Amino acid sequence: MSFPSERTPAALEGIRVLDFSRMLPGPWCTQMLGDLGADVIKIEQPGIGDLGRHNSPNFKCDSVYFNTVNLNKRSLALDLWQAEDREVALSLMDEADVVVETFRVGVTERMGLDYATVKQRNPGVIYCSVTGFGQSGPLSSIPGHDLVVQAVSGVMGVGGADAPPVPAFQAGDYAAASYAAMGIMAALHRRTATGIGAYLDVSMFDALFSMTNIVAGSALARAAGNHMTPPMELWGGNPRYCTYQTRDQRAVAVSLLEARIWTHFCNVIGRPDLINAEEGPQDRHSQHGSRAQLYRDALRDLCLSRDRDELVAWMMENNVPIVPVYSPDEAMAQPHVRSRGLIQWVAHPSEGRIPVLANPLAASGLTAGQRRPAPALGEHNEALLDELRPGVPQS
Repeated sequence: MSFPSERTPAALEGIRVLDFSRMLPGPWCTQMLGDLGADVIKIEQPGIGDLGRHNSPNFKCDSVYFNTVNLNKRSLALDLWQAEDREVALSLMDEADVVVETFRVGVTERMGLDYATVKQRNPGVIYCSVTGFGQSGPLSSIPGHDLVVQAVSGVMGVGGADAPPVPAFQAGDYAAASYAAMGIMAALHRRTATGIGAYLDVSMFDALFSMTNIVAGSALARAAGNHMTPPMELWGGNPRYCTYQTRDQRAVAVSLLEARIWTHFCNVIGRPDLINAEEGPQDRHSQHGSRAQLYRDALRDLCLSRDRDELVAWMMENNVPIVPVYSPDEAMAQPHVRSRGLIQWVAHPSEGRIPVLANPLAASGLTAGQRRPAPALGEHNEALLDELRPGVPQS
C-alpha cells in the first residue's frame, strides 16, 4: 500500500468526538473517525474501563482486542453516576461535534446525558446511539450482542435448522459500526451546509438486516407473491462455489461461477467433458441440476489428488480462482497482505512495537498518518481537564 508523498489534512481534522462506547461497534466506529483525523476522547468507567480491555488474547499484558479498536484516542475516566463527573462530561459535550454512546435504552436519560439534554446545550451536535436492536420495537430491551443479532437477522438460518454454527465473524458489530461511521460523516456534511445537528439511532440488527438482500432474496420474492423462483445458491449447494479438502488435510475455496471461467478451468485440468455448452447466466448461482454430482466429484477428486499449496500454485499460474483456506496466522503472513501494507506496527509505551490491522483508506490520503496506540485507562485525565474552560469542577 503506497501513501501520498505530501502531507494533506486528514478528512476529519478539527472534529471532536466524545466516545462513551464500549466493546466493538462504537469503538471501531470512533477509531475510524480518529484515523480520519478527529480528536476522539474516550470516556471510561474508573477502575474498570471499557470491558474490551479485559478480553484475551494479550500482547504482553494488554488486550489485543482493545488495542485494535481504540487507536488514536485519548482516555478520560469519569464516573457518570456522580454529579461532579457528569458535569465534566456535559461540559465536554458542549464543545463536541459528535457524541457516540452504546448504553442500553433509557440509561442516558437516567444519567441526564441523553440527546434531548445535550441538544439544548449544543444544538449542532451529532449524537449517535448504537444498540443491538434500536431505541424502539419489541426487541429494543435485549442486550445487543452479535450472536443474538445474527440469529434473528436470518443470516444464521440459511443453512437450515440443524444446529447452525456460531458465526466466525462479528457481522452485526461491524455492520453497525460501518453505518454509524457513514451516518456521522453524512450528518457532519449536512451540518456544514445547514448548521443542523442530528440524532442517529443505529441498531446492529437494522444495519445487518439491511445487508441481507441475498440471504433474504427468496423471502422477498415470496413476500411479493412468487413462490416458485429458486434461491441464489451461495451456501455450499453449488459445487463450483464451495470448499474442498486437499490431500494434506487442508482446504481450498473454489470459485468457478461463470461459464467462461469454468471452461478455462476444465481445459487447464484436461477435462473438456465437464464443459456444458448449454450453460447460461441463470446457472451461475444454481446447484447445476443433473450435472451437480459430476462437477462435485471432479472437483473433490482433483483437490484430493494434490497438497493444498501445490494445487493453488498450479491454479494461480493459470489465473484460476482456487485459493487456500488460510488460518489467521497464514492470512497475516501472506505476501498479498504485505504488499498492500495491511499490517501496521505501532509504538506502544509498555508493549513495545505491536502489530495492528491497517486502515485501508490510508493509501488515499484521507487519514491522519501514523497512528497513536490505544490509551491507558484515564491516561489523559489531567490534560483534558486542563482544557476545560474556567469554572468547570475539577475531579
